[in-house]
Amino acid sequence: MAFLEIDNLHKAFGPNVALHRFDMQIAQGEFITFLGPSGCGKTTVLRMIAGFETPTRGSIRLDGRDVTHVRTRDRAVGMVFQSYALFPNMTVAQNIGFALKVAKRSPREMDARVAEMLELIKLPHLAERYPWQLSGGQQQRVALARALARKPQVLLLDEPLSALDAKIRVSLREDIRALQRELGITSIFVTHDQEEALSISDRIVVMNDGRVEQTGSPLDIYNFPRTRFVASFVGTLNILTGLVIDPATGRVAVNGQELVTSRPFPPDDAGKERLLALRPEAVLLEPPSSGRNSLEATVEEISFLGAIVRIRARVRDSVISLDVFNDPNRVLPERGQPVSLGFSHDNLLVLDENAV
Repeated sequence: MAFLEIDNLHKAFGPNVALHRFDMQIAQGEFITFLGPSGCGKTTVLRMIAGFETPTRGSIRLDGRDVTHVRTRDRAVGMVFQSYALFPNMTVAQNIGFALKVAKRSPREMDARVAEMLELIKLPHLAERYPWQLSGGQQQRVALARALARKPQVLLLDEPLSALDAKIRVSLREDIRALQRELGITSIFVTHDQEEALSISDRIVVMNDGRVEQTGSPLDIYNFPRTRFVASFVGTLNILTGLVIDPATGRVAVNGQELVTSRPFPPDDAGKERLLALRPEAVLLEPPSSGRNSLEATVEEISFLGAIVRIRARVRDSVISLDVFNDPNRVLPERGQPVSLGFSHDNLLVLDENAV
């Protein structure tokens, strides 16, 4: 039995449906990320797990107990908000101990737990400071300690890093993951940042328009996207339209040039157009060779991106991006120069939806 079970969850605000059927089973100690654009329903799911919103239908079970209509304070969940939500008139120690005070823990127990949390977030020297005296990263660490103080069964994090600058975001997300592993606490992290999701998750749930597009490990989501939305939202991806020539062998025609895909098609796909996906890092500048796909193209643009150089090449109606490492000794093609683009059959992915 899963530790956290979400079954047929649905949420509507009047005539507007924010979340269509949502099902998920989460193991104890797992780190799950809900990833998607604003308005996709990811925070709505989180708020229903926390008890801030009531599902229109469906159920939520935590450790075998139905908590669908249980009050937030009785759910054994801790939540970290994007805006920190610290009490400005309380010190760091008082903010961390607030939930323990509400739970009527003894002063001795409160002091010991607050000290433990301060050590955990490496801020014992700031115990008597107020929120306005802290940096954004320090405030979010305090918010994290407050959420963990009552030893919740599930930790919920609603875009906790979005208000921080880039370097602090990277550092804090690594700290959050390290703490989660150390404590073994089941955690759900909400973000619209694909890099965050890919770097810290056990599994990612990609959401769009109130629906789940795909669930899987970071490697599965990145390397094997199933839909056009996942392919375009997670990483940079070339989307191509291929006319199926031979379903059994996966042969397609892309802009008049024949390629082989990573898998065969159903027999009745012959003569149909299918959506294909190709990662920029999978494409090489190389002459045609046996056993590999090859496209003849013309260089349209070259962009320097630091560690990599992105080359955009046109193949008739399509533009394909490819990434090469920034090597001072590499001779790059020039704009307008004809080139051959090579990639393996396995790298030409077939998406689950048909071309429109």
